[in-house]
Amino acid sequence: MRIAVTYENGQIFQHFGHTECFKIYEVEDGKVVSSQVIGSDGAGCGALAGMLAGKGVDVVICGGIGGGAMNHLMEAGLEVCSGAQGDADAAVEAYLRGELDSEGANCDHHDHGEGHHCGHHGEEGEDHECCGHHDEDGEDHECCGHHGEDEDEGHHCCGRHRQALTVDGKNAGKTVRVHYKGTLNDGSQFDSSYDRGEPLEFVCGAGMMIKGFDAAVADLEVGQIVDVHLMPEEAYGPSNPDAILTVPVSDLPGAEGLTVGQQVYLQGAMGQPIPCRVTALENGNITFDANHEMAGKELNFRIELVEVLD
Repeated sequence: MRIAVTYENGQIFQHFGHTECFKIYEVEDGKVVSSQVIGSDGAGCGALAGMLAGKGVDVVICGGIGGGAMNHLMEAGLEVCSGAQGDADAAVEAYLRGELDSEGANCDHHDHGEGHHCGHHGEEGEDHECCGHHDEDGEDHECCGHHGEDEDEGHHCCGRHRQALTVDGKNAGKTVRVHYKGTLNDGSQFDSSYDRGEPLEFVCGAGMMIKGFDAAVADLEVGQIVDVHLMPEEAYGPSNPDAILTVPVSDLPGAEGLTVGQQVYLQGAMGQPIPCRVTALENGNITFDANHEMAGKELNFRIELVEVLD
């Protein structure tokens, strides 16, 4: 059995049709035995269904998905479990335990002026309509992702632009498997493949990883371990003030129940779900931050090259 999850930086990417990566899990006897990250190569919804079916995928786990895309997947014989959020590995484990429910086709493109939809769920499971705030000219507020000075340089673990290899080195363009541990400057650990007991598999230099991570792996020998310190420009980029939105709570139906630190999904002008965190609730206003949680941070990685597959 194979399960594909829309994937970005360990999390479930929230728009099936826009995903740039899938994490494919090989399951035997109800347990994950291996996994790998693959790119979507910019394929559209219909082509994605064929691509996943061609790779032997049986189940697709995703966040938002439209009715057309769901029909394509079902016609290809794939089961779809939509509405999932958070950690991709945890979602797969929940699915295998029978604890992950599907919301069906749940990604609607609202007409102009209808506002934004927030994917935060209440205790009863209903969605809160969150963020119907507009400018005076009727334009929707968009919480956009952060970028570097070059418009084409997005800062994502699962890269947006893979037309050419992003690094040089003997491993560039090859599928590699690595173990790693990531820590902040204070020594706190934020991620570790060692703890999961499974190496990370990706194509080196194909834009699937943050720039500094790719560069660190490009010339490693199998069995070699390297320690690297990455500045924000080599990792998830600086924190972008344009990705922070503060609006009156009264303008956002359902926002009254949100709390600081909670993750929600605002819907942009093109209907795309945008993950945000609630960072402040004061003076009748609520602030959302769409920056990656690691934006602006220096990161440390210990990376071990386990295998080069091709």
